[in-house]
Amino acid sequence: MTNARGEVKYPIKGINILKAHGKSARDSYLLKGYALNTGRAAQGMPMRVAPARIACLDFNLQKTKMQMGVQVLVTDPRELEKIRQSEADMTKERIEKLLKAGANVVLTAKGIDDMALKYFVEAGAIAVRRVRKEDLRHVAKATGATVVSTFADMEGEETFDPSLLGHADEVVEEHVADDDMIMIKGTKTTSGVSLILRGANDFMLDEMDSALHDALCIVKRTLESTTVVAGGGAVEAALSVYLENLATTLGSREQLAIAEFAESLLIIPKVLAVNAAKDATELVARLRAYHHTAQTKADKKNLSRYSFLNPENCCLFQIYMSFCSYQIVISFPLSTALLEML
Repeated sequence: MTNARGEVKYPIKGINILKAHGKSARDSYLLKGYALNTGRAAQGMPMRVAPARIACLDFNLQKTKMQMGVQVLVTDPRELEKIRQSEADMTKERIEKLLKAGANVVLTAKGIDDMALKYFVEAGAIAVRRVRKEDLRHVAKATGATVVSTFADMEGEETFDPSLLGHADEVVEEHVADDDMIMIKGTKTTSGVSLILRGANDFMLDEMDSALHDALCIVKRTLESTTVVAGGGAVEAALSVYLENLATTLGSREQLAIAEFAESLLIIPKVLAVNAAKDATELVARLRAYHHTAQTKADKKNLSRYSFLNPENCCLFQIYMSFCSYQIVISFPLSTALLEML
């Protein structure tokens, strides 16, 4: 998507991640469409609606009750039944306004009682209750709908305009794992996808969710900035060698400060090596040797681009396609700040 300043953005919130118990992590898969982790409100509703005209509501579709503090004085006991009937008719009129506007899928963040469900079943529409507000906003954005919090208009009456509806190719209920999910496919405004994560327990699913979120953030930043920085301590080692050479050209006490700062930059590649249970001293020394050669010999400049520590076995790599992507988030702001200091 493109924002108001013309910048291309990749919102990772458009990818809905759902967790389902059972099977192996290798059984996780991608679904084309935005999935809601809930099912139809009643079994009598159709399993599939196409094309879908979606209404997003943020209020109850239940029998209307008097607000707190409102008193109704009745002198004739027979009037009580009329009051109860009028409360039921108010909800019925709201549902009729939705159906007359063309809505055949209704999503609400609140509840829908059995009396209201009867009207949706008779009309052949799908109603989904207790939808998370975050999901409701995403569905509204993807389908072009408007989240409605009240039917009241400027004249004090209740109306529902068809322009508030969202559009999608189809809305279907599918059985995933042990749960029913509502799939919204072919959205009008933006395309939506869902990732179904499978795992043995909640702890495993939470770890997978966290790792997947980190990976998506890396891809998002790479696509938006169109630049990447090699990880594995490559940037830190190159800056350390450069600053050490710069320090030797200074004849004041600034030389000591720059030299100490250059030494501190080597902490990151050392930690990477120690965490992999490798010899940090040997690996960091070899890494510094590669970058020193690249900075001092014109025919060896390519070594500065392709030399870094591999996080899996902490050996030195000199292959361009093996850049360590997980370090981009750390190295990018660090290298930018260091270059500004220089």
